[in-house]
Amino acid sequence: MAEVATSATSDQLLVVIDPVARRTDGESVRIAKDVLGAGAQTKLCLPDGPEEFARALARRGSRRPVVIGDDRALVRAVALLHRRRELAACALSLVPVGGALDLARSLGVPTGAVAAARAVLEGVERRMDLLVDDSDGVVLGAVRIPPLGAAPAPEAEPGRPWLRTCQSLVRTLVPSRPSRIASAPETGPARLRVEVDGKTLVDLHQSVRTVSVVPGASGTARVEVRPASVGAEASPLAAEGRTVTVSGAHFRYRADALVSGPVRTRTWEVREEAWGIVLPAR
Repeated sequence: MAEVATSATSDQLLVVIDPVARRTDGESVRIAKDVLGAGAQTKLCLPDGPEEFARALARRGSRRPVVIGDDRALVRAVALLHRRRELAACALSLVPVGGALDLARSLGVPTGAVAAARAVLEGVERRMDLLVDDSDGVVLGAVRIPPLGAAPAPEAEPGRPWLRTCQSLVRTLVPSRPSRIASAPETGPARLRVEVDGKTLVDLHQSVRTVSVVPGASGTARVEVRPASVGAEASPLAAEGRTVTVSGAHFRYRADALVSGPVRTRTWEVREEAWGIVLPAR
């Protein structure tokens, strides 16, 4: 993932607090607000949903946006700025609060409220590569395509353990019904064509287990295909390029923390240094 560090100093911040963060860890949200407010002029925004979240970013003016939330909130902010074609002139900051924080960790954002808020105030902007698909969707981290019939399960919604408890209780009380497993599609290899910069890495005649696409270095994406095999595990096929196209039978895929599809074809293109995030100075 390519990076370019530049100064991110600004004494005016727009702090957008995602509703999931407010519900799951109000104490971390309060700590982050206190640290940010002590070091900069802040305007707080507490959106109740995606529409208000989008309006807050659109009306930020010259203020530097700071998102308090999880990976989904960060991806949402990048996607909104991308659609408005404002990513090039905007450096985002993130204070990770919530259940899904794998992307934040991989980017180098501190996961503690105090350390993350201090990085917002004292850090530097680093420009990162971005994957943009043919429906104008964005990917900050990785794309994963699982085996056929094993669609990537959405992560459990944070802050709602009572829901899982209720679902478990209902399952124990409701009489079981005849199983329909036999009629469901079996988990197994998929037949997909994977092309990297127009060259075929794997074609439809060869079954594959998984496909992954990850931003690499110098404006390229790293592609890995794990073929299906009999007996010993087959060696993965790998390539790097600027555009990746996957096509074939309908498939679902996980892009960052979101599951999309089914689609018959999808193309991702690397946009070099397309977005910026403020990280601790090295």
